[in-house]
Amino acid sequence: MASPVTDDKVSPHVSDGQADIASTKGEIEETHDVFRQTEDGVQFRTVSWQRATIIFCKIQFAMSILSVPGAFATLGAVPGAVSLVGWHALNTSLADMCGRLWSRPGRELVGLQILIAQVLISAAGIVSISTAFNAVSFHGTCTVVFTLLGAILITAFSSVRTFSKLGWLTWLGFTTFFVAVFVFVVAVTKQDRPAVAPQTGPFELGWTAVAHPTFVAGITASANIFISNSGSSMYLPVISEMRRPQDYRRAALVTGGLVLAMYLSFSLVIYRWCGVWLATPAFGSAGPLFKKISYGIALPGLIIGVGIYQHVAAKYIFVRVLRDSHHLQENTVVHWSTWIGSNLVLGILAFIVAEAVPILNYLLGLAGAICFAPFSLVFPALLWMQDFSSYKSGSIKQKGAYGFHILIVLVGLFMVIAGTHVPEGLDGALVALLDEEAALLRRGESNIDINVRLPVVRNRKLKRHVVRAGEAVDRDERVLDDDVVLDLERGERADERAGGDVADVEARELGAAEVDGEAGVELAD
Repeated sequence: MASPVTDDKVSPHVSDGQADIASTKGEIEETHDVFRQTEDGVQFRTVSWQRATIIFCKIQFAMSILSVPGAFATLGAVPGAVSLVGWHALNTSLADMCGRLWSRPGRELVGLQILIAQVLISAAGIVSISTAFNAVSFHGTCTVVFTLLGAILITAFSSVRTFSKLGWLTWLGFTTFFVAVFVFVVAVTKQDRPAVAPQTGPFELGWTAVAHPTFVAGITASANIFISNSGSSMYLPVISEMRRPQDYRRAALVTGGLVLAMYLSFSLVIYRWCGVWLATPAFGSAGPLFKKISYGIALPGLIIGVGIYQHVAAKYIFVRVLRDSHHLQENTVVHWSTWIGSNLVLGILAFIVAEAVPILNYLLGLAGAICFAPFSLVFPALLWMQDFSSYKSGSIKQKGAYGFHILIVLVGLFMVIAGTHVPEGLDGALVALLDEEAALLRRGESNIDINVRLPVVRNRKLKRHVVRAGEAVDRDERVLDDDVVLDLERGERADERAGGDVADVEARELGAAEVDGEAGVELAD
């Protein structure tokens, strides 16, 4: 009689203790997960690594691409490219684990910064959406209406409850925004000269390999480049909804390579063909027709991209309020009221900020300085230093790694301090933008996308500041032949062009201007 067939494969013996550990491992991981696998309630854990990749790409490849070419114009092509690659290499970590460092105070600090960052980013996105609607429309609808419409659309998108359902819309957003930027890049390479440059006579393109900006201008440009790569701190809510969180590394690496390639290539090409003649945001540099085309294509991408940021902030509030309760993954009244209420509050706050400080570069720079510099640089380095504290007394290689992370912390702190140098930084940005607009108005070429509604500025000197603007008559000389009075507290939008000589200008305490002479331009709110 034949003996029974047996499997000759030798398997390791598992002790009772090891079996207990193996059986409870999944339970421990499930306990620490934000969202648990469920069949009865709301299933959040449905995001694949491919879908996570496209969500990450949309988080990173967003409206900040419109400010990077301007930063290159300030820094020069080589420093701008080095800054972009350098920040991209550093911005790869997450920072919502600071409770490990400072217990509850650390957790609350990071939570507050997350909310501030999302409100600032959402506000900047609302400004971009308002600018896009203004660009594609053929009538004079009030900008406030477009701003409100942008806030409503962003809030509606962010209210979609799970990242899985956002996934297909994110594909649409990424594709439309990529196509819009690509069309714009092709358009600027086909122009004889930039749309905002003088259209007759000689002009200087202003392209340079290495520029020499002032400290304020340089740090603002660097902050804008920095924030274009600092969205990795927003990946954490996506990880909590991934089907396999272990695949996060793959999604993050693919995203990093794609985003760096797109930012570097697009920004260098735009700067090469536009030089210093860049509108703010950059789509205006392609001329009126392609500006409308690019903004029209980009609108879904702008709305969806900013909606993701607001979704992240709303999800943070939602989880903090309902975690460890049955309402988190059950369709109860408390569940829905908390979720919708979080989105509405964030949308209202973003709208208020957009109306108060609607200057895209400043909002991005401020968010980068006070929020994303700690998220992407300071906090991750401190976490690493805690995990590898033994390295400071280890081998030379280990000491070098520890010292490198100390350097990262110092760089992050520098970005926080320098990037929030508000009085000079904000005032300088306002003066530069309005001076550029005044010169364009004077030449009858004001098609630049500047939408300035100035808030009450604390700096009293700026309230009485008189910007002298004039035309550049040749490559080496700038004639200051007109005076432009800035009324920062209660001025009105410019409705006439400057011309002739201005005999006398006096800025009174409240910022009201009296201009003697035939004509003048009063730029402000």
